[in-house]
Amino acid sequence: MPTSTSTSTPTSTSTAAVLRSEWIKIRTLRGTVWSLLAVFLLTVGFAVAANAATGDSEADSADFDALFSVFIGLDLGQIAAISFGTMSVSSEYQGGAIRASLTAVPNRGLFYAAKLANVAGLALAMGLATTFVSFLGGSAFLGEAARGPGDGDTLRACLGGAVYLALMALFAAGLTTALRSGLATLSILIPFILVVSMVLGEASGSAADYLPDRAGQQVLYADPPSDLAPLTGLGVTALWAGAAVLTGWWSLRRRDA
Repeated sequence: MPTSTSTSTPTSTSTAAVLRSEWIKIRTLRGTVWSLLAVFLLTVGFAVAANAATGDSEADSADFDALFSVFIGLDLGQIAAISFGTMSVSSEYQGGAIRASLTAVPNRGLFYAAKLANVAGLALAMGLATTFVSFLGGSAFLGEAARGPGDGDTLRACLGGAVYLALMALFAAGLTTALRSGLATLSILIPFILVVSMVLGEASGSAADYLPDRAGQQVLYADPPSDLAPLTGLGVTALWAGAAVLTGWWSLRRRDA
């Protein structure tokens, strides 16, 4: 009798499986977990400490913005978000792990998209918890100067601040993919955010308003100090993050593992 033979064809890795795989990688890396927690702890802790120290004593100052004051800790929290995005990618380039990852997921576009989706989703979720708690904690010390939770500006700042943190994490993840080095990324971004942006902001006026951190943080103000509208500024940061992500994709697609 003729015998039938069965041939097996390789099936493409499902999107859900790749997303889950990238989630497991991030969750099991101690550095990424701690950097994500640091987003919350640094932002909320500094906001509460700063507003507890000053209270509403500065409310009569011409440049006092009661809404931004409760998010003042985001200057530190964004550094943790950048570290989170960086470490989520840089682990692939340690010990040749990227070769194993691309062997398991030959579709580089799927691999890259799944990693970025996890970075953005986790950063956004932590960002939402961070901004709302920072608002509540900081506002508790502002007395009558505090903004109400029902104000339109308040909701916009809380949601926008969370999106801003996710964009900064994506910015770092894209740049790390392009540079293939977490150290190189942090050596560029942290001095840029902490030093260069501040110096350029004081020296060059409106041109510095289009830097990724300065533009995105306009969403945290009731009365933004720059000419950019709050959501326009967030859009500028999204363009920076998009450019970094596209550069990372170009690098991943063209280079050998």
